[in-house]
Amino acid sequence: MPDHSITLDTSDGPMEVYEATPDGDARGAVIAIQEAFGVNDHIKDVTRRAAAAGYHAVAPALFHRGGGGTAGYEEYEKMFSLFEGVTDEAVLVDVDATLDHLRGAGFSDEQIGIVGFCFGGRATFLVAARRSIGAAVGFYGGGIASKGMLPFDPLIDEAASLKTPWLGLFGDADTGIPIEDVEQLREALKPAAVATDIVRYEGAEHGFYCDARASYHPEAAKDAWGRALEWFGSHLS
Repeated sequence: MPDHSITLDTSDGPMEVYEATPDGDARGAVIAIQEAFGVNDHIKDVTRRAAAAGYHAVAPALFHRGGGGTAGYEEYEKMFSLFEGVTDEAVLVDVDATLDHLRGAGFSDEQIGIVGFCFGGRATFLVAARRSIGAAVGFYGGGIASKGMLPFDPLIDEAASLKTPWLGLFGDADTGIPIEDVEQLREALKPAAVATDIVRYEGAEHGFYCDARASYHPEAAKDAWGRALEWFGSHLS
């Protein structure tokens, strides 16, 4: 399974992208959006997992405006500093550049999915609201129903006008995303013209999919990844 790093041009400068491809023909493409800690070893591993499932997978490094890099899971001060220049508009600029790369590799928008974690979980909702691609999946994306710890406005007002099928995966024990917010989002999604779903995991904390964090929850992680792949399998043409 080949993997390497490439550099894409964006309107805000060059952006590094980690890329992994299956050994055979790809069944589609998946964009993996980083946590608030950057394209670290875990996100690279997720990208390879998507490739192992048959997808041409890419993980754009969204922190390029402030010099790039990653932060450790306990390095919150460093993590916040990495967000220099990162806005919703900047995220879309970077996703658009990544989409252009995948189109150049032969994939139509309907064949491209996006999956994100933490900050990236919110980013997938943003993309689903403002872009029309094949499918989107968000793992414990905070700041959607109400403002979270990062400097972004809530997106719940865009729930009814979603353009891309979106699956949200949340842990009931996530102290940063109250269950009430999750259920408020579920209700707000009901008028959407595209398929949506929300799954909650009892006892799972924030970061439950990441096996490099103390909050890793193996049972929830296995089920959630299976659901993500099913979502892509159902919605990517």
